[in-house]
Amino acid sequence: MSDSATKINLLGLSPAKLIAFFEQQGEKKFRATQVLKWLHQQGASSFDEMTNISKAMRAKLAEVAEIREPEVLLDKTSRDGTRKWVIRMDGGSAIEMVLIPDGDRRTLCVSSQVGCSLDCSFCSTGKQGFNRNLSTAEIIAQLRVAIRSCGPFEPSKRHVTNVVMMGMGEPLMNFENVVDATQLMMDDNAYGLSKRRVTLSTAGVVPALDKLSQVSDVSLAISLHAPNNELRDQLVPINKRYPIEELIAASNRYLESLPDKRAATVEYTLIDGVNDQPEHARELAKLLKQLPCKLNLIPFNPFPNSGYRRPSEQAIQRFKDILVRASIITTVRRTRGDDVDAACGQLVGQVEDRTRRSQKYIPVVQEEPAQGKMSQV
Repeated sequence: MSDSATKINLLGLSPAKLIAFFEQQGEKKFRATQVLKWLHQQGASSFDEMTNISKAMRAKLAEVAEIREPEVLLDKTSRDGTRKWVIRMDGGSAIEMVLIPDGDRRTLCVSSQVGCSLDCSFCSTGKQGFNRNLSTAEIIAQLRVAIRSCGPFEPSKRHVTNVVMMGMGEPLMNFENVVDATQLMMDDNAYGLSKRRVTLSTAGVVPALDKLSQVSDVSLAISLHAPNNELRDQLVPINKRYPIEELIAASNRYLESLPDKRAATVEYTLIDGVNDQPEHARELAKLLKQLPCKLNLIPFNPFPNSGYRRPSEQAIQRFKDILVRASIITTVRRTRGDDVDAACGQLVGQVEDRTRRSQKYIPVVQEEPAQGKMSQV
């Protein structure tokens, strides 16, 4: 029998790659559809469960392939119903995901990398450094874990209605694996989610965003957080390579490539005394007139040694009012799951810190708390 290390984890194969796998095995294409449904609609964890496939075929699959999920280290549910998992990946690294219920809507926030290399100054994940990209299997397994945790797999019942690639990592820096995973999420023989209900969030990797328009039609979110280049250079360092003007232009190109009319979601974390002033709101309103979008304002969710504070409710409302008066569709995303550290990167940071970046970060913010001007880390 093949060694487990050489076996292909079928969870990581997109529909097209699963067809290619069966053709390499000398099997017909329809086998891919059968297995796809067993894996992603029925939640099969072994080939023995695949009862419409012959025993001989199942034995053959077991020789060359496997169905392997990562280990759940922590599963916590907030008082408000938000549920968060920490999951151990191959090599011992951990990632996290969050399920946010809101009426009939249940949104799963999925990670694409172990840590993140972008080092956005307000992000808990960024302070843990970058370890590696997640495989397609490790990305899609997060959806499987969430569904199974909410009850048995039932194709007619949606335990998860929406997926957002807004967890740990920059999705466009793990391009192929993220594209394959989102294809599985949207495939009718897998999870069957609408392209409007699968959203990829990027901090602005412009060349990869242009490439995405050629292979995918997922919905788009932009992690913006500042209305001008000077401030965004400090908050989101990748802006120094791909400034706001290039990001807005690339986002427009992506939206124009879609077969239907869709707006982008713009994410803007409000930080007390940093990017929450009326002049920032007015500048942001002018900027967003250039892009079909809706705006999510996210009050900063404090984490230890961040050096930042959440704005007052008065400041949040004042900022929103300016945008609304400028005819920008604006929503304030209220903090969820405070009691389970549901802000991205917080909980896994308690489980492990695999780089020394956070050790370097702590003395910086202790010596120079951010009040209007931010120090570089």
